[in-house]
Amino acid sequence: MKTSEAKIYSFLGLATRAGKIVSGESTLADLKKGKVNLVILADDASDNTKKLYKDKSSYRSIPYVYFSTKLQLGLAIGKAPRAVIGIKDKNFADKISELMETQKI
Repeated sequence: MKTSEAKIYSFLGLATRAGKIVSGESTLADLKKGKVNLVILADDASDNTKKLYKDKSSYRSIPYVYFSTKLQLGLAIGKAPRAVIGIKDKNFADKISELMETQKI
């Protein structure tokens, strides 16, 4: 695992403990209310799920990224496997986006 990937997981854990994260079905409700600053979709999420969140995020100009697996995302936030995670806090969202950008290089 790359160090930036490990940092992303630890930031997801931090955001979870700070109560700045939504996952699963409640992500969609908060996304529609404009409470989410970043949407993280698991690479192994179903095509329907990916399309749904991609469309909803794009429509509201909210950034979204494909990252990791459902199992890893669930483990990072201390829950069962999750196909989607919404980051509610702007600072956490910015930092995680930044780490994901450095990981792509």
